[in-house]
Amino acid sequence: MTLSRSRPLRYGVFFYLYLMQGVPAGFYLTALSNYFTAKGVQPNRVGAFIAIIGLPWAFQFIWGPVIDRFQHSAMGRRKPWVVGSQLMTVLASGSLLLVQNPVAEINTLAWLFCLRSVFAAIQDAGVDAMAITIIPEDERGRVNACMRAGYLIGTGLGAAVFATVLRDYGFHTAALIQIGFLLTGVVLMFVIREQPHDRLLPSFGNRRMDHPVQAVPDRVMPSQPDPDFRWLFTELFRGLFARRSLLLFGPILLAYTSNSLFARAYNHHLIYELGWSDTDLSVLTGTYGMIVATGIALTGGYLADRIGSRRMLVIMLSVVAVYLIGFNLLASTWIQHEVAQTGLVALYFMDPAVSAAAMPVLMGICRKGVEGSQFTTYMAFVNLCDIAGTFFAGNALLYLTAPTIGLAAGLLAVLATFVALFTIRHYRATGR
Repeated sequence: MTLSRSRPLRYGVFFYLYLMQGVPAGFYLTALSNYFTAKGVQPNRVGAFIAIIGLPWAFQFIWGPVIDRFQHSAMGRRKPWVVGSQLMTVLASGSLLLVQNPVAEINTLAWLFCLRSVFAAIQDAGVDAMAITIIPEDERGRVNACMRAGYLIGTGLGAAVFATVLRDYGFHTAALIQIGFLLTGVVLMFVIREQPHDRLLPSFGNRRMDHPVQAVPDRVMPSQPDPDFRWLFTELFRGLFARRSLLLFGPILLAYTSNSLFARAYNHHLIYELGWSDTDLSVLTGTYGMIVATGIALTGGYLADRIGSRRMLVIMLSVVAVYLIGFNLLASTWIQHEVAQTGLVALYFMDPAVSAAAMPVLMGICRKGVEGSQFTTYMAFVNLCDIAGTFFAGNALLYLTAPTIGLAAGLLAVLATFVALFTIRHYRATGR
């Protein structure tokens, strides 16, 4: 049960850790959002609900350097952060039980979810830091695919299961199910080691290794003093604001924002304009959408390792642009149920397609010594784009139609494609 020594275990553990992140996201991003829309809550209030929950993710970049600064423990470099934040996430989720009427108390519910998000963001930062130090370079595409597949399956299950539970059993039952599921992740991580010499339980004295470092020299990091914050933040900002980093990360952010903008607008259109029920929409998202997204994530991760993640990134950005522009130009046909359903399932193709290529690209440009901090910062902004897209779509829906918002999102995706293409060509020509 040691991550550094078992490839199947790495795939399985990182898949499950992201599944744990996806289930609550499916609960509030899809099931609850669609539930509020069906109950007549204005789209700008739904957008504000999502934005408040996402506030801690906007500051997630803070946790990367803190985790890198304090990483020496008998339990491993990253595991204490993951397990500790998981426990706090479970405890914070218990506060959701204070809400009696989620529609009437939507603002209170948003801030309670925000509290849970604080610890979820720390957990995500710990998991990302663990991944970038444990996963060998030649596995990054496939393991990242497993991670994204876990998140997408989690959001799908969260959307489908919690939409049904909300309708049939109420909000409190849904909250209790979420708490029970999150506890399984805590149990899992207690029996997993990062390295062979790590302890399963914490030690409150000096760290003592059960095995010498030389036993696994290809995986174990040599003992060295923790870096100070000044060095960490200096190196982090150098990595983030390097020209190549900005030119590659910018298009990726545009792609995620485009997907999120249209997803929220399209879901609102299906319920308000086409008369879909919120439960049917959430269940479809969590079944066919989840199956398609998972298949694309796994296939994309394999292809990224085979043909190169940068080439794959340009291809996937092009697919997103073609879909958003083409499907929104055909908006008059959405009244046909089969067309609308196909478009919704195709929409959930876009996120994993971009992620399968983008995650290995971002890992590859992280600066040595602050890989965990830099990658965590990238993920913080990716998560923030999901939230921001939902927020802006909610406000734009007060003035614009879903097809108009979708075409604007498509133009952002076109811009992302060209910037990524020219950037990759430039650095390929210079041999970097």
